[in-house]
Amino acid sequence: MLRRRINLLFGGDEKRVDSRTIYVGHRPCPATEAFIPPKFCDNRIVSSKYTIWNFLPKNLFEQFRRIANFYFLIIFLVQVIVDTPTSPVTSGLPLFFVITVTAIKQGYEDWLRHKADYEVNKYPVIVLEDGRSIRKESEKIKVGDIVEVVEDETFPCDLILLQSTRDDDTCFVTTASLDGESNHKTHYTVPDTEKDLQSLNATIECEQPQPDLYKFVGRMHIYKTDQEPAVRSLGPENLLLKGATLKNTKKIYGVAVYTGMETKMALNYQGKSQKRSAVEKSINAFLLVYLCILISKAVVCTTLKYVWQSQDGQDEPWYNEKTQKEKDTYVYLKMFTDFLSFMVLFNFIIPVSMYVTVEMQKFLGSFFITWDKDFFDPEIQEGALVNTSDLNEELGQVEYVFTDKTGTLTQNNMEYIECCIDGFQYRNSDSMSELDGFCVTDGPVSKLQQKAGRDKEELFLRALCLCHTVQVKEAGPDEIDSDQVDGLVSELSQPDEQRGFIASSPDEVALVKGAMKHGFTFLGLENKSMKIRNRENNVELYDLLHVLNFDPVRRRMSVIVRSKSGETLLFCKGADSSIFPRVRQEEVDRIRMHVERNATEGYRTLCVAYKQLSPEEFAVADAGLRDARLALQDREEKLMAVYNQVETSMSLIGATAVEDRLQEEAAETMEALQGAGMKVWVLTGDKMETAKSTCYACRLFQRGTELLELTVRTLEDGGRKREERLHELLLDYHKKAVQDAPPVKAGVTRSWSTANQEYGFIIDGATLSLVMNPSPDTNSSRYKSLFLQICQNCTAVLCCRMAPLQKAQIVKMVKNSKGSPITLSIGDGANDVSMILEAHVGIGIKGKEGRQAVRNSDYAIPKLKHLKKLLLAHGHLYYVRIAHLVQYFFYKNLCFILPQFLYQFFCGYSQQPLYDAAYLTMYNICFTSMPILAFSLLEQHIAIEYLLDNATLYREIAKNAMLKWGPFLYWTVLGIFQGLLFFFGVKYLFSNPALQDNGQVFGNWSYGTIVFTVLVFTVTLKLALDTRHWTWINHFVIWGSLAFYVFFSFFWGGIIWPFLKQQRLYFVFANMLSSVSAWLVIILLILLSLLPDILLMVFRKPRGPHARQMKRRLPSSGTSTIFMLSQTTSTHSFSWSD
Repeated sequence: MLRRRINLLFGGDEKRVDSRTIYVGHRPCPATEAFIPPKFCDNRIVSSKYTIWNFLPKNLFEQFRRIANFYFLIIFLVQVIVDTPTSPVTSGLPLFFVITVTAIKQGYEDWLRHKADYEVNKYPVIVLEDGRSIRKESEKIKVGDIVEVVEDETFPCDLILLQSTRDDDTCFVTTASLDGESNHKTHYTVPDTEKDLQSLNATIECEQPQPDLYKFVGRMHIYKTDQEPAVRSLGPENLLLKGATLKNTKKIYGVAVYTGMETKMALNYQGKSQKRSAVEKSINAFLLVYLCILISKAVVCTTLKYVWQSQDGQDEPWYNEKTQKEKDTYVYLKMFTDFLSFMVLFNFIIPVSMYVTVEMQKFLGSFFITWDKDFFDPEIQEGALVNTSDLNEELGQVEYVFTDKTGTLTQNNMEYIECCIDGFQYRNSDSMSELDGFCVTDGPVSKLQQKAGRDKEELFLRALCLCHTVQVKEAGPDEIDSDQVDGLVSELSQPDEQRGFIASSPDEVALVKGAMKHGFTFLGLENKSMKIRNRENNVELYDLLHVLNFDPVRRRMSVIVRSKSGETLLFCKGADSSIFPRVRQEEVDRIRMHVERNATEGYRTLCVAYKQLSPEEFAVADAGLRDARLALQDREEKLMAVYNQVETSMSLIGATAVEDRLQEEAAETMEALQGAGMKVWVLTGDKMETAKSTCYACRLFQRGTELLELTVRTLEDGGRKREERLHELLLDYHKKAVQDAPPVKAGVTRSWSTANQEYGFIIDGATLSLVMNPSPDTNSSRYKSLFLQICQNCTAVLCCRMAPLQKAQIVKMVKNSKGSPITLSIGDGANDVSMILEAHVGIGIKGKEGRQAVRNSDYAIPKLKHLKKLLLAHGHLYYVRIAHLVQYFFYKNLCFILPQFLYQFFCGYSQQPLYDAAYLTMYNICFTSMPILAFSLLEQHIAIEYLLDNATLYREIAKNAMLKWGPFLYWTVLGIFQGLLFFFGVKYLFSNPALQDNGQVFGNWSYGTIVFTVLVFTVTLKLALDTRHWTWINHFVIWGSLAFYVFFSFFWGGIIWPFLKQQRLYFVFANMLSSVSAWLVIILLILLSLLPDILLMVFRKPRGPHARQMKRRLPSSGTSTIFMLSQTTSTHSFSWSD
């Protein structure tokens, strides 16, 4: 670890060179050269944040970065050092409690990360050393070691495949934890390597570690005695990535090329950073305002004290007068200590207890998500999970939703739906023996119930059975019908066909099964020979000559096969846009309608074509393909040229429709999120066609949506440099979507704004890296801002072929854009972890693809459909509750401390407290804390059902509406008004202080106690007026708090306490209540203080289309408490007005 950091600091050799040389098995090659073993990092993974040694200093440093914690530490130190009117315990105890609780919570979370790292690093692996298999811990693997991996094991580091137990020198791998795809991918061994790896002398030259999962460039030099060294090119097909799992292959051997934190998986991992909610930022801003108020109060009092004392006769009395010399010594120090004493006296305006209450509200509030029965999924017998309770209110502020596709929007379960042969539609049928075809909607009436010719049907089905890279896995006794691509059972009626299929794409399996339902069965590949069973139950054999693999630019794949009769055939399948230009036009017209209809229904469509190759054509193609595959330079381009040359002048046979089942209520959930004003972006590692059809099915793209495409394909259309074309397209789209678009009115939902053209944006990973990291001579920030502006003006954005780190980059870019919008990421696989950690709120789905996403998320839910309630109901309520809690806390503390400030004008600025020390300490801890905690946990200002039915209500609290400066000012003015009323109302009563029948005079402690009584009753009843949803708990804490205050005051003043030096409140409370005038003033002042709220409640009428329900809603300004209690949905309600 230290070495790696020093290397980074001083630009170690790894940073200086662009490639690394690896000695396979650490053997020097050739023997003549000097062997200097290169140094690479070890295979340890570190995801934890703290160690035993740095936990305390690092954690305390992080906590005292919070402005409130730092402030209370300073006040505590002042109370300890300076002689102040209040005890250090009043601020030290709450601070200690907050710091300790937070440290324990963060320490526990990091311990879990240490535990996970330990499991990974200590995992046993087998390494070949000197011909022997040696068992080692995973962390001890070094670059160059030859590692053995057996079936169903995970690769411990990035390996180059040297040997496989399969006859065809391949192995199968699933990368679900890397890119979310659960299908099988085929990887190949390096050709011409020795069967005996012990005698293999070779070096590998490859690029330095980089995070792109789909890219790898390298070459291997194989040294043999008395021969020229053979050079073999290495590509992504030879690289096995850490985190991927070996499938359907008994054993493989590979050489480690990247280890530990340099593996592609580790480079794609985002460190977990501390997430802060927008509410916390608002609290900090309000805190600064109140800090300014506090300082200004202390400055005013200190200044006035010295002004007043400078007047004759106002300082010490004549019998205790100080000399001028005594007065002048340490005058500035005295002024400073006086200033600090005033700061401590008025310190209660900054509510330390608010932080304790907020922590408790978040912690206890998170249980409501866990307890919600609507989130329980009977299939997995689990409910929702809360990993971070700090972000509950952020759920009510989301502006952008970034979602994964595979496993999140869809079930990753492809199903064959129908096909169209020569213009005739064939619906899926249970009949195994014959095609049940009829054409209802797409052909002329005369063609109704007709079928294509039998030859055409059979040719089409042969194409489906041959044009793929599917492997057959014969089922063992325990795994009958197991389908390895998507874990589904194959529904075959014949017992001898109990086999599973393995494929690199789930739709390939769906098509092979589709052909099987219509009588053609693929039996497998043996020694480059493909076997199929036709309708007559005869087995046909075809030699597989070449596979022209799928790639995202061509968007098609082909096979060249030779039948037993000697015919050479090319079968091709791909997206309609890539097949139609390569076949005859009259054939296209017959099939186009079917394809377009299927696409708008959200199905994944593929067109199928074929071509008979003459011996001459095949010879040219065969030679071209062989040469291109051996090329070290520009291999991809050379292969592409040959592919394009062969795949021309084909005949179109038909098209297929396959459905990737959407998650339950996926479309409804997406519509609700868009109705709530959120922008939805789909970020997927999947192919564009599949992702596009899913977006249509989820109603993110509508029929009228114009799609703006920025992919490798559109960049290559112009035939110019990619960078130029990119700039041109960005400017063109910017003009369309941003400059020419009419301004969007706030609050207009999608369905009302159909008059305007809607845009959808599509970008792929390769183009995104051009936008994010363009070449040095282009203006990178210009690209980014154009791209961002276009995306922000589109109704939905689709990003396909994304590496995990690119997903995080997109989230980060939006998160840091103008206005700092609140982002949410949702995904189910390890490939989504980076974006889940990057977003303000990360949500994991408890899907089929492991639990990495759930472990790294802030919240986990069983299904996508639960996101709607989580945001629209829970999120909305959490935000409203905590916003009210924050505003209420500042308000009640302003009411509390303003009379104390005013009192200084009447006590010679002597720092005399107005309230007793017990009242000062207990006000925030006991008398007023429980009602607001109960309110902030249980309040429902709008019924949950109504919130779910009206997504637009979510917009009213968007952009932190209830914690803006307007509502804050309202609460501050209300606090000042009530504080002035309390103080001067009681002062007016004391204009004649003989308030008892016997003429006894009330003193300063009685004065303070009357003010305090009015204060406690007013702020508690204010909260009662604000409560819409009454439960027995609310009744208990509100009336219980008031009763406790009265009881405590009697008790505290009614007994002589031996531990008190002086007892200021002895019988003061009881005496006060014996005066009728005091009773009258208390009741009158409480009513006067609450009068503005009561008047507003009576006279303010609800506005808007949902007037009746609006009565149950907080005003959109977030200001007041004009709640019609009679309208509440709770059974525990009482009515103030009719």
